[in-house]
Amino acid sequence: EDPSLERHFKGHRDAVTSVDFSLNKKQLVTGSMDSCLMIWSMKPQMRAYRFVGHKDAVLCVNFSPSGHLVASGSRDKTVRLWIPSVKGESTVFKAHTATVRSVHFSSDGQSLVTASDDKTVKVWTVHRQKFLFSLSQHINWVRCARFSPDGRLIVSSSDDKTVKLWDKASRECIHSFCEHGGFVNHVDFHPSGTCIAAGGTDSTVKLWDVRMNRLLQHYQGTSVVNSLSFHPSGNYLVTASNDSTLKILDLLEGRLLYTLHGHQGPATCVTFSKDGDLFASGGCDEQVMVWKTNFDAADYGDVLKPQKCGSGVDGTHGTGVEMDCGIHHKKTKTQDSGRTHEQQEEETSLANTLEHIMGQLDVLTQTVSILEQRLTLTEDKLKECLENQQKIIQNKTN
Repeated sequence: EDPSLERHFKGHRDAVTSVDFSLNKKQLVTGSMDSCLMIWSMKPQMRAYRFVGHKDAVLCVNFSPSGHLVASGSRDKTVRLWIPSVKGESTVFKAHTATVRSVHFSSDGQSLVTASDDKTVKVWTVHRQKFLFSLSQHINWVRCARFSPDGRLIVSSSDDKTVKLWDKASRECIHSFCEHGGFVNHVDFHPSGTCIAAGGTDSTVKLWDVRMNRLLQHYQGTSVVNSLSFHPSGNYLVTASNDSTLKILDLLEGRLLYTLHGHQGPATCVTFSKDGDLFASGGCDEQVMVWKTNFDAADYGDVLKPQKCGSGVDGTHGTGVEMDCGIHHKKTKTQDSGRTHEQQEEETSLANTLEHIMGQLDVLTQTVSILEQRLTLTEDKLKECLENQQKIIQNKTN
């Protein structure tokens, strides 16, 4: 079943810049160029709350993992923490010297990472509400920063055309990915934490393995990518583009699955709910749309089964193949009724054959994926043995 529009929220007075779900999916928070945050209830007939406090456009919002706090960043150079209740109280964090473009809580809810036009990424403690440290190797505006699922790494993307990977403990930049041909608007970690996806003004989405620092997949689009979000299963990615569309990519097959038209004008932000049943999008048309994913239960239930053995399954296949996925057109509901019966039969049998081949390929890729994991485990064991041997030798010589 195709994704379908579930809810439609109107209330912002300017472009919607960011959107996020609370953990239980009961609430949705949005930020807008109108300087307000809005909290929408997913229950019909429940009123929305407008939070006022920022002095300029709100460019990013994020619910804390528990759902008890909302962080926002603004063109007024501040970060605010809100309690998403009727009162809408907030505290202000000041350390950036320019527009704040990105806010993100760590998965334990203890830390906050922010990115700004002052070219820095900053980390804060949530409870003591204190600025901790800056990461400053970008040489242009930083558009986006995210914690890895385990909170040990931070990834950031910038108008200097790089994506940088940082170690939170040592505060060092571990790696710079420089393969983007334009400003990198958005970056995020795969749910497994083993790879990242980034999209930007060169109309591409690129996936990298953060253990080997190599390109896994490459999707060439036709329009600027403003935002992206991984499905919790790790098998799909949704993007929001300047051409007003949302696109869903199937990472296992390396192809475009759906193109969704809903917004008038650029789609600016998109995110999946924590369970993947819904995704929400916002646009320059001041609208917020909530979509039912639909494809999930049937599709990814099957895909997830064979991957339970071993940890660190990538939602992508480590074949390093560049896949150009601009060629798969959206599934249109309208069929051309003028075709002959034979043509239709031929197409059906061809489709079945292709489906069979895809199925076989899937099995192969999963096998490769499992083999890769085993290889990694073996390598780790070997390393351990060698280290132990070294220790024994050292002890003997001492």
